[in-house]
Amino acid sequence: MVTAGLLVLRLVLGLTLAAHGAQKLFGWFEGPGLTGFAANLEELGVRPGRFWAPVSAAIEFGAGILVAVGLLTPVASLLLVGDLLIAILTVHLTRGFWNHEGGYEFPLALIGGLVALSLVGPGPLSVDRLIHLSLPQPATWLAIVIVVLLGVIAAAASGRVQTADQPRETAP
Repeated sequence: MVTAGLLVLRLVLGLTLAAHGAQKLFGWFEGPGLTGFAANLEELGVRPGRFWAPVSAAIEFGAGILVAVGLLTPVASLLLVGDLLIAILTVHLTRGFWNHEGGYEFPLALIGGLVALSLVGPGPLSVDRLIHLSLPQPATWLAIVIVVLLGVIAAAASGRVQTADQPRETAP
């Protein structure tokens, strides 16, 4: 049952985030596409939007696919955690906890699932297991966590992450 549970967890998390990334990258599923996503990021104070839009969308799409198939699972999972942390900081945090108010409830639930998956691994029904790919634990996990957290901190410190109620600088 654990094997099936891990497969379901990977598929739901990975395909949900890959589809979310596809909305941003390709405009699929009624998404904004890269141009619209870049404009959204600019409005949120995440600049330059034309740089960060493809970075974030590619992480969601690519790492989502990797999680779904179970390839480089801890790396892909924690890249998605970093992306979701930035989303919480830029969009959801000031809106409270509950999802119906635009809060961080849903991204936090995704983060919980991704962290759990990164800790226990993808399970036997995965590409990682098929090709006998095993990253040393816990050293690899800790290194990835540190890199992801440093990226989130650097983005916050550089002013790229602003809460919704902070004033925005406008061009003259």
